Amino acid sequence: MPLEFPIAERMALLDASGIRKVFDLAANLSDPINLSIGQPDFDVPRAVGDEAIAAIRRGFNKYTQTQGDQLLRQAVARQLAKEFGWADDVPLLITCGVSGALMLIFLTVINPGDEVILLDPYFVMYSHLVNLAGGKPVCIDTYPNFRPDAAKIAAAITPRTKMIVLNSPGNPTGVVYSREELADIAAVARKHELLVVSDEIYNAFCYDEPFVSMAGLYEHTLLTRGFSKTYAMTGWRLGWCTGPRNVIEKMTMLQQYSFVCAPSMAQAAGVVALETDVSAHVAEYHRKRDMVCQALGEKFGLVKPGGAFYAFVPAPAGISGSEFVAKAIDKNVLLIPGAVFSKADTHFRISYATSDEKLAKGLEILACLA
Repeated sequence: MPLEFPIAERMALLDASGIRKVFDLAANLSDPINLSIGQPDFDVPRAVGDEAIAAIRRGFNKYTQTQGDQLLRQAVARQLAKEFGWADDVPLLITCGVSGALMLIFLTVINPGDEVILLDPYFVMYSHLVNLAGGKPVCIDTYPNFRPDAAKIAAAITPRTKMIVLNSPGNPTGVVYSREELADIAAVARKHELLVVSDEIYNAFCYDEPFVSMAGLYEHTLLTRGFSKTYAMTGWRLGWCTGPRNVIEKMTMLQQYSFVCAPSMAQAAGVVALETDVSAHVAEYHRKRDMVCQALGEKFGLVKPGGAFYAFVPAPAGISGSEFVAKAIDKNVLLIPGAVFSKADTHFRISYATSDEKLAKGLEILACLA
């Protein structure tokens, strides 16, 4: 039997225990009502899948250029020109999902000791990747309504601050930042010459107001989007990033020595995906969002999420988010405790990317636990 071998010290900075504990608790559940999974419950659109199969059959199975296949890069550039009026030679890197883009960004930009501002609650990966790169996460509390406060961000800036990370629509809160909020943050970033990373993986899922991108308001934005949520391509690992040319060039170099390139057949299918209408699916999630708000809004004091497919729900008075999740799991409902995404343990996250039947049943059980 192999002996244990010393592990790099940096690995002690990573912790998957929060989500792992949930799945350990749920290991013996039979057909649980799973409101924890952060992926669409619809399948990849038929035309997108057909193109991936066709690409494989015509031999499109080898490495692409590190920066991405030219056809997909051109398709993304056309989208950016339409949305922002940018030139078609915008610096652009096709990545292995938004997660891959974030890894490249942090390793490319962050020096040991650099501070990175995160808005708490935040996607769990951010703090771990900052730590892995040798940086220091600086968390700005956005409770109770999860709105970004530019004054709080400004107060947290020090000479070591390097970047601000934004996620709108957000995971786990579903919050969608307004143009005014983003403009205020842009003013702070511009004053202090900071980089802004804008994770826009849920940009298609906005229910109450039009989506606004930080990239249209601030020139030093690293904009990253992906295909996983919009087109249900979570396992295909495909995303893209654009921003300051020198940063994209170094990220491309790093990708050459790490991921090499995004999957070739996924890139071929991505061209078709960008021309695919998924508005019917977005409308379905809008309706599911309303189901969650109707069932839990008044009873739990839920802040209405404006996008993505999550609700970040306060636990009932007197118990923590983790304790409430344990109670829900006892009733066969699988949730994620808010402490996975936050310094606080006061909430729990629901994903409503599931069938109407399971969602309705799960919401009924949760309402009875309040």
